Amino acid sequence: HEHHHHDHEDGEECCCGHHHDHEHHHHDHECSCGCHGHHHHDADEVFASYGEETPLSYTRAELTNILSALKENILRSKGVVKGADTNNWYYFDFVAGDYEIREGEPDVIGKFCVIGTDLNKQELKNLFLKKV
Repeated sequence: HEHHHHDHEDGEECCCGHHHDHEHHHHDHECSCGCHGHHHHDADEVFASYGEETPLSYTRAELTNILSALKENILRSKGVVKGADTNNWYYFDFVAGDYEIREGEPDVIGKFCVIGTDLNKQELKNLFLKKV
């Protein structure tokens, strides 16, 4: 009986620790919009990822301009933003120079993620958050 009780204590600690880890991982995952696994796989000094939430609305033209303005060092970008010219939201996907924009179900808040080399985060922030 003593032994069983001891296991139970350990189990509780483990469970608590696991819960904490899970929370942390979940945050990482959100921040990188699901690209975290890929980013982690590569050497950290080569690739950087940047993610941000945005409450702003975007027209398809604005989104097209943003994606067109992404530089060669951007490997991947994806996100979802509120549409300014539609009741839907825009989901976009950018891979190595090619991008796709499609309309989809409303989300809670707009967010985007960018992965590339030597990211200028301030520049990206200004670009995506329309502070140019």
